[in-house]
Amino acid sequence: MSSDPWGRVDETGTVYVRTADGEQVVGSWQAGSPEEALAYFERKYEGIVVEIGLLERRVKTTDLSAKDATTAIEHLRGQVDEHHAVGDLDALRKRLDALVATVDARREERKAQKAKQTDEAKHAKEALVVEAEELAQSEQWRSAGERLRALVDTWKGLPRLDRKSDDELWHRFSHARSAFSKRRKAHFASLDAQREEARKVKEKLVVEAEALSGSTDWGATAARYRDLMTDWKAAGRAQREAEDDLWERFRGAQDVFFAARSGVFAERDAEQGENLKLKEELAVEAEKLVPVKDLKAARAAFRSLNERWEAIGHVPRDARPKVEGRMQAVERALQEAEESEWRRTNPEARARAAGLTGQLQAAVDKLRTQIDSARAQGNNARADKLARELEGRQALLDQALKGLEEFGG
Repeated sequence: MSSDPWGRVDETGTVYVRTADGEQVVGSWQAGSPEEALAYFERKYEGIVVEIGLLERRVKTTDLSAKDATTAIEHLRGQVDEHHAVGDLDALRKRLDALVATVDARREERKAQKAKQTDEAKHAKEALVVEAEELAQSEQWRSAGERLRALVDTWKGLPRLDRKSDDELWHRFSHARSAFSKRRKAHFASLDAQREEARKVKEKLVVEAEALSGSTDWGATAARYRDLMTDWKAAGRAQREAEDDLWERFRGAQDVFFAARSGVFAERDAEQGENLKLKEELAVEAEKLVPVKDLKAARAAFRSLNERWEAIGHVPRDARPKVEGRMQAVERALQEAEESEWRRTNPEARARAAGLTGQLQAAVDKLRTQIDSARAQGNNARADKLARELEGRQALLDQALKGLEEFGG
C-alpha cells in the first residue's frame, strides 16, 4: 500500500483522498504502481489548481460577466466534488467559495454602477429635453438649428433607459425639434415673401433712377435721388442675387447723374473762383474810400464800383459772406458820413440840441446850488439825494454837449 498526506492506494488499487469529511474514493488504478496512481491523481489536482488560479485572475482583471464566472465556478466545483484528484480539496472549495463572494460583490457593484449610469443618463436626457424645448422658441435659426443637431448626436451616445421613460423623453425631445423646424420654415417662407415684395419695390426704384440719370435739373434731381435712397433702405433686402443686380443698376444710374453734375459744377466753380478774385479787387478799391474825406466823390466812386460788382456774377457760396461783408462795411461808413453831414448842416436840429443843452445846464447849476444850501443847513441826507440826481443830469448834459459839437457848436 502506498500513501501521502492527502491520499493513499490500498491493496486492491483503490485510490482515496483525505477530506474534512473523511476519506473519499478517487478511483481505481490497475495499470501501474501505487506511486504512479497517486502521481496521476495529484497532477489532476494541480490541473484544477491552475484552472482556479486562471479564473481568479480573470474575475479580478477582466470584465468577465457574473453569469460566465458563476458557470465556470460551478464547473470547477463539480470537478472538486467528484473527488477525482488527490490534494487539499477543502482548500480548493474555500477558494471557490471566496471566488463566489468576489463575483457576487462584483455583481452588486456592477448593478449599482449600472443604476448610477442609468440615473445619470436619465438626468442627461432630461437636460437635453429641457434645452431642446428652450431652443424650440429661439429665433436664432442657424445657431439653434446647429445646437439641436448636436443634441441629437449627444442623445444617441447616451445609454437607453427603461422603455417607458426613454419613450416619454424622446417624445418631448422630438416634439421640440419638430416645433422649431415648423417655426423656422414659417419664418423663412415669410422672409421669402418679404424679399419678393422688396424686389418688386426696388425694381420700380431702379426704373425711376435710370430715367433720372440724364436729368440736368441738378438740385431737384439730387434731392429725388436722396428720397429714392431712403425708400431703397426702407424696402428691406431682396433675394441675394436680385439684390446685388438691382443695386448695381441703381448705383450705376446715380453715378451717371452725379458724374455729369460734378463736371458742370467743376466748370461753375472755376468760373466763380475767377469772379471771387475780381470782387476781392473791387473790395480793396472800395476800402480805400474810408475814412470818407469827400462825401460826394466817395459816393460816386462807390456807385461805380457797385455797378461793376453786380456785373461780375456769383462767387463760391462759402466765400460770399466775407467778400460781401467788406463792401457792406464801406457802404455803412458812407451812410454814417451822410448822416453826420446832415446833422451838422440842419439848423432846426442844431437849435433843438442847443436848447436842450441850455435847459440841462440850468438844471445842473440849480442842483449844485441846492446841494450847497442843504449842506450849509446840515441836511446831508437831502444833499446826498440831490447829488445822486445831479449825477444823472450831468450825464445827460455831457451827451447833449457832445451832440452839439457834431453840429460844429
